[in-house]
Amino acid sequence: MRMSRYFLPVLKETPREAQIVSHRLMLQAGLIKQASAGIYSWLPMGYKILKRIEQIVHEEQARAGHLAMLMPTIQSADLWRESGRYDAYGDEMLRIKDRGGREMLFTPTAEELVTDIFRAHVSSYKDLPLTLYQIQWKFRDETRPRFGVMRGREFLMKDGYNFDLTQEDALHAYNRHLVTYLRTYERMGLQAIPMRADSGPIGGEDTHEFLVLAETGESEVFYDSEITDLTFGDREIDFNDKAACAAVLEEFTSRYARTDETHDEALFNAVPEERRRTARGIEVGQIFYFGTKYSDAMGATVQGPDGKPTAVHMGSHGIGVSRLLGAIIEASHDDKGIIWPEGVTPFHVGIVNLRQGDDATDAACEDLYAKLKARGLDPLYDDRDERAGAKFGTMDLIGLPWRITVGPRGLKTGVVELTSRRTGESEEITPEDAIARIAAIYDGI
Repeated sequence: MRMSRYFLPVLKETPREAQIVSHRLMLQAGLIKQASAGIYSWLPMGYKILKRIEQIVHEEQARAGHLAMLMPTIQSADLWRESGRYDAYGDEMLRIKDRGGREMLFTPTAEELVTDIFRAHVSSYKDLPLTLYQIQWKFRDETRPRFGVMRGREFLMKDGYNFDLTQEDALHAYNRHLVTYLRTYERMGLQAIPMRADSGPIGGEDTHEFLVLAETGESEVFYDSEITDLTFGDREIDFNDKAACAAVLEEFTSRYARTDETHDEALFNAVPEERRRTARGIEVGQIFYFGTKYSDAMGATVQGPDGKPTAVHMGSHGIGVSRLLGAIIEASHDDKGIIWPEGVTPFHVGIVNLRQGDDATDAACEDLYAKLKARGLDPLYDDRDERAGAKFGTMDLIGLPWRITVGPRGLKTGVVELTSRRTGESEEITPEDAIARIAAIYDGI
């Protein structure tokens, strides 16, 4: 993409409504524009990052054998009355009526709808286990939407639902999801800590939230510092291996880590004092096991091995896809702007032409641009007739991890400048070596 042809409405002034760093930077960098309170339009660069995050989520769900689908944003109130949640959910649910007077709602979550799909099409235990998921827009009518996409009313969410014959099988699905989430967040450059949490309106007793530590987090968290030394890394795991998945859960949840809602002072005090930590955290996902809560209420049964109808055991698992953009920025920025991890960056590398209109620099930039694209990379070429400082400022603000700067002085000796956004370190290398270096960085990401 060439900057001269791109729609990137960068703001020079600090938006008044922005209360936290991620909201401010998303507005300044032209990623989003507010449509109304808690509802945003996703502009081209913001949408591109959103799709990169979606792709990572899809890849990790597919790796675990989970099946993608898509359910509507509007549901019938009758399904929610079956489960008993229609009146209990509260004012966050947007309730509407169609022209026929039928009561409907804008989906805040989809346990009822997916259970209805399951009971209509699955009748035998031989069709289990089954995990279905979607990435779809949700709506919760927050009393005070704030912090940009961190606490909006409309948001993009991955929500998954497992159906299993027994509690043991369903708890394996729970453990399997914990593994997929650890992999997902690490691919995005995040350390998301699983913490014992409250189930809220979803229900069930087994639940963990995944929180990213950040000063602007909405939750107070208490944890053993040893947990921040854990990484899943590039290890491979057999998702059908119950013992292996359970071992990962034990590894990542055996140390104390809880939100303020479930904090136990006595248990926390049992942690060695030098390892006790309190901080703020941003929730980016949650997993639940709630047994037969919905299957009992809605008649979701299968014929068991003994020929008798058996209510299936269920769980649900969510990732805040749109919220993740804010969380990543909160965890990765400096006073110049965003610093995108390589896994989610909108463009792999920026090209800055220091002397637009000069035959030699124009030709060198065009050559770089073409060769990077030929290697399967996605460069953003700043070909605007702007001063160098403005170009550098834009690149720093939008946060591409790498920048190649091309100028007449360097070209005389056959070099360009390769700069890391994260460290600020630069080196002069040949254009060919710069291309090879960028390709190697993204190989396998």
